[in-house]
Amino acid sequence: MKIYVILAILAIPMISLSQDSVEGMVMEGNSKDEHAGLPGANVYWLNSQIGTVTDAEGHFSLPYSGEYNMLIISYLGFISDTLTINSPQILHHTLRPANALDEVVIEKQREAVQKTYFSAQNVVTVNSAELLKAACCNLSESFETNPAIDVNFNDALTGTKQIQMLGLTSPYLLITQENIPMIRGASQTYGLTFIPGTWVESIQITKGAGSVVNGYESISGQINTEMVKPFTDNALFVNGYANRNGRLELNTHFNQKLTNRLSTGFYVHGNRRDQKEDRNNDGFLDAPLMNQINVMNRWQYQNPEKGWVSFVNFRFLNDEKQIGETRFRPDADGFTIDNPSLGEVEGPAPSAAEAWGGEIDTRRFDSSLKLGYVFPELPFQSFGFQASYSIHKQNSYFGLNRYDIDHESIYSNLIFNSILGDTRNKFKTGLTFAYDSYDELVNVQVYERIDQSLGAFFEYSYDNLEKVSLTAGLRIDDHNRLGTFITPRFHIRYTPWEKASLRGSFGRGRRAANIFAENQQLFASSRQIQLLDSTGPVYGLDPEDAWNYGLSFIQGFTFLDRPGNITLDFYRTDFRNQVVVDWENPDEVSFYNLDGKSYANSVQLELNHEIMNNLELRTAYKYYEVEVDYRSGRLQKPLLARHRFFANLGYQTEIKENGSQWRLDYTLHTLGKQRLPDTSANSEPFRLDAFSEPYSLMNAQVTRVFSRKFEIYLGGENLTNFTQSDPVLGSEDPFGPYFDTTIVFAPIMGRMFYIGFRLKP
Repeated sequence: MKIYVILAILAIPMISLSQDSVEGMVMEGNSKDEHAGLPGANVYWLNSQIGTVTDAEGHFSLPYSGEYNMLIISYLGFISDTLTINSPQILHHTLRPANALDEVVIEKQREAVQKTYFSAQNVVTVNSAELLKAACCNLSESFETNPAIDVNFNDALTGTKQIQMLGLTSPYLLITQENIPMIRGASQTYGLTFIPGTWVESIQITKGAGSVVNGYESISGQINTEMVKPFTDNALFVNGYANRNGRLELNTHFNQKLTNRLSTGFYVHGNRRDQKEDRNNDGFLDAPLMNQINVMNRWQYQNPEKGWVSFVNFRFLNDEKQIGETRFRPDADGFTIDNPSLGEVEGPAPSAAEAWGGEIDTRRFDSSLKLGYVFPELPFQSFGFQASYSIHKQNSYFGLNRYDIDHESIYSNLIFNSILGDTRNKFKTGLTFAYDSYDELVNVQVYERIDQSLGAFFEYSYDNLEKVSLTAGLRIDDHNRLGTFITPRFHIRYTPWEKASLRGSFGRGRRAANIFAENQQLFASSRQIQLLDSTGPVYGLDPEDAWNYGLSFIQGFTFLDRPGNITLDFYRTDFRNQVVVDWENPDEVSFYNLDGKSYANSVQLELNHEIMNNLELRTAYKYYEVEVDYRSGRLQKPLLARHRFFANLGYQTEIKENGSQWRLDYTLHTLGKQRLPDTSANSEPFRLDAFSEPYSLMNAQVTRVFSRKFEIYLGGENLTNFTQSDPVLGSEDPFGPYFDTTIVFAPIMGRMFYIGFRLKP
């Protein structure tokens, strides 16, 4: 095998030579000169803090000033080289593989979490090394060791975890898969659990308004997942997992290079839980019974000589969950949901049902295409095309409430990249088309609608990597329900002194709230659903519209001869309109348009430092002020801690010649008190305090790597065994007026241990 660092050939993103930079692409090949972009390779100036990690396609760019002239290029499994660079240039260099030599010297292993000093946007990249610090069974569980994202508990029944950024829940995040919108609409509540962790190669977390290239829906930020590539993934990979709560999981990857330019991958994920757990003895399952099969076929084609690269994905998912009382029997106590039609179906009367329960059955098919082309004679000019199609069918019931949704989605995005004058001035422009068809049944009420939009965008970027970079974008969209509107976005980065980066941003986001799909926990309660406005275009409600503003400062430092950095972020989101979800009356949940103010202020102070050799510490403190004008007055958003503290310690031994290693990780989450929805109107036994108690959660994992082909990991979650008492309100009478499973602020499951293995023969 060989590694090449050459001019980038992919369309998205495009690499182009700047007058004051060294740029290129790290690629992998064999004796037949096959090429594939190699993500995660280290490229940095010797004796400096200036460096980068190649992106998902192997691209890199470094500023050149003349102060440093020794460039290090390293990657695990290959010998690092030191190159003498005396001018800005595009590199073409060959590295020898480690297995061709008697001794391997690794300059520096790549960081598990990378923060860039030179990007205009505030982006944190989480690679596979970070994902391995926890079991990471699916995407919703992959943020436990990173302070950029908060993981909260959604309800007392489904075991679903809800992610938040800047104090706002996931509907206000744009969640994409390789920059194609993916977790949205019908998949908003459970979609993160449909992406297995082993399929994820890296995650890019962008705080604040994202790029106009990816659409208008991003408000608080964007999470983009890069999937493993058939060209670079292991030919065979097997991962097994089991925990004490009866969850079993198996992941297998099969990758095959069919020709020098074409590879395919077949990925199978399955998880199952048949064991009933009720440790708090309230008669309800602490976690759902479940069964999921998830299959993806992925094709990768690249022709470096001609400038073409493409990816094609096909995926099928079947997911089944059973929730409710431990004595619940679906055949006797529940609806029949085998018929996927949306016709009216009668459920059991309370007197006929002996136990309360529910089922959530989801079938999903999705496909996507990415096509890129770089003009061979004009390497700074390229185009890309993205397209996706999905159909999502969910049939479910929660006690006596039924909720079914069919969602068909079509998305396409055409992008052209080039320069203005010279390569410091770049632009992207293109067209976006989106189509969504929704068919919902809420008990006996049918809601049908079609959303479609056509948009155009232009984004200009200026790169003077040593001092200033900026990105300014504008898009205009015509939507059949949201109208015609303009979305501006702006990001700027300035380097005031060495190892420092100051960023600012602002941008607008707009979206149609899918109130039932995004708030499915409301069906697992006795609350009545109230829609208090009726003149808007979506459920009688107006579109959500918000502006996000942000400042971020990062300072790198060296303390006791070891590197570190400190980051201070402030972001504010102001809603011009928001669909208010009002839980303050315990008898109902109300949806209505904002009349007044709604805003979210977020402050985060983060410190990262290598305190000892191979021992890294990450700490963060976060403060949230998220307030909404309800019809009963202005209140702090419920079930959100104003104060949060995070700490992570990671230690790993040196990798021995046979690849063996020990890895140990410990994570602490401390949450302050949270305001609870008002229950003062309930009878005395069913009233809750105004605020929850503060608490801490501790997770830990130890991994033993026996060789480059086999490792075992053992871990524990919620090691302090802290649980919320009485998470199911009115559990003794689930068909009564006080039943509520939505007020959940802490774990329901106590201390949990797991074990797993990873095999890469």
